[in-house]
Order: sequence, then structure tokens, then C-alpha cells
Amino acid sequence: MQTEPLLIIRDLKTYFYTDGKEVKAVDGVNFQIYKGETVALVGESGSGKSVTSMSILRLIPDPPGKIVNGEIIFNKLDLLKLSESDINEIRGNEISMIFQEPMTSLNPVFTIGEQIMEGLRHHHNLDKANARKKAIRLLQLVGFPRAEDIIDEYPHQLSGGMRQRAMIAMAMSLEPKLLIADEPTTALDVTIQAQILELMRDVKEKFNTSILLITHDLGVVAEMADRVLVMYGGQIVEEGDVYTIFESPNHPYTKGLLSSIPSLNDDKDRLESIEGTVPAAHEFPKGCRFAPRCGEKKLSICEEKLPQLQEIGNGHKVRCFLYERVEA
Repeated sequence: MQTEPLLIIRDLKTYFYTDGKEVKAVDGVNFQIYKGETVALVGESGSGKSVTSMSILRLIPDPPGKIVNGEIIFNKLDLLKLSESDINEIRGNEISMIFQEPMTSLNPVFTIGEQIMEGLRHHHNLDKANARKKAIRLLQLVGFPRAEDIIDEYPHQLSGGMRQRAMIAMAMSLEPKLLIADEPTTALDVTIQAQILELMRDVKEKFNTSILLITHDLGVVAEMADRVLVMYGGQIVEEGDVYTIFESPNHPYTKGLLSSIPSLNDDKDRLESIEGTVPAAHEFPKGCRFAPRCGEKKLSICEEKLPQLQEIGNGHKVRCFLYERVEA
């Protein structure tokens, strides 16, 4: 792993303005990703994971959304300062994205081959014949036994797992430095899910690609990630390597997520759950954003002041006053 991060996010704030409200979807996020590293961004729906990923590629619709603050440094370039033509050269070429539902991401009126070849011809200036040959090799790489036939088929002719494989082939066609995978296995059954995860590991090793894996499935995190970022209420509440997060979680939210995972060793009638829901991004509480749902809340300051993300050793960071009190 290099000492220089491939991607650095500093104090990123992405807000939406609608119906006279300021919606703080991402509110002061900081993290780094190194070359060849897989970082998982986890949390419930509504915690800001997908907005973070869309902000990296500057895909936030304006209006109503706007990146109001921060830096996104990729390969020593601040993406927020690039022109639209310059960021277009990076999208797909150096940073690729796999979206949650491939059927809505693939264009239904173009064949799979045409959609893979488009990026090859635009960014690598390949002629149609050579682009087609490379597209077939990519489809073979992601496990299509009939790549010469699949290349001429349309998205609706493929199963969900096959469409996701085609999306991965498209994302990896230009050998990007960073792959953003937004819930890549959510709509798939467990057998196909395992195949897709294995495929992502293979392409990561083959191309030494860094991966930002966005998911709410902690089983996927345990299998894929090197480091974990736990997100809640538009902020990172805990960060650490995958072993630390699973073995020694500190934030009450992280503990709640992990305790809700079913286990073959537990004889329980019901799974544990975190009471309540993630607050709306325009109605965050004054203090700690998790305080209204926190089973460990004991300090009055929890409801009055927002805790800061602080390192507690070996890259492990926590945003919680309870831990600060123990340290004191």
C-alpha cells in the first residue's frame, strides 16, 4: 500500500435545497482511499452513502443539490475545481461506477457491446473492430461463456446477475484507478451475489484497482473490505480496519448494526434492532445525531453538542462523547 492516498475527501458537504429546506445529506465527511485498497462505506438507507459517491463524480443534480464545501483530491487533482470537459475525461476512464440496479443504468435501446465499446472508442480512440474485440475479451473476463453472442444482445435479454456482470465489464473496460460500487449485489440472490463478489476481487487483483464499496450488508463488508467507514446522519461516526470494526466496535451505532446480524450460534427468538429511524436530513437534532436512538446515552452533552471524529489508536476513529468521557 502506498503512503500517498489515491483519493482524499476533506470536509465534504453536499446539501439539497427543496421546499425552503436545507437538507444536509452529506455534512463534513473526511476519508482517504489508497491504491489497491477496498474501503466499505456502510450505514442504513438515508445515511448519505450514495450522495457521497455521487459527489465524488460530481453527479449531483444542480438544482436542487449542491456541493457547498470541501475538497475531493483524486490523483493529486481537486475534482471540484475541474471544468466539465476535464471531469468527463475522468468519469469512466479513471473513476468508474457500478450502480445499484443495472437495468436502470444500462440503456435499453443499445446492445451490451455498443455500451461497452462507447467508452473504449471515446477514451482510447479504438476503431470499431478493435473495440469489439476488447469488449468480447472483457465479457469473457467477467465470466460470460458466450461472449461473442452476448455482445449483440440487449439488457432485457439478460438475467439480473448477467446484467451486473456486464456493468462490471463496462466499468473495468478502461482499467480505472478507482471503482465505486454502489450496492452492487442488493438485487441478486445469494448464489449470484457470491459470484459477483468473487468477480470484483478478481478484477481488483488483476488491475490493482481501489474500490469504494457502498453497502448495508455487513456480510459483504466482512468478505470484501480492508477498511470500514460507518456513516450515520450524513457523517462518518466510526472508521477502522475491518477486523477492528467487527471485533472491537466503539460507537453505539456500529454496535447496533453488528448485533442485528443473525448468527448460527445464537439461540434467539428475535433479532436485535436499533429503535427508530435515521432522522430526515433537514431535521437533525442539535447534538449527537444518533442520540435519540442511542441505548448508551448517559451524558447531557450528547443532546447539546455535536461530537467530533477523533482517533483512538491505530487508525481507529470514533465520533462519540461516551468514549471521550472514558479517555478523560
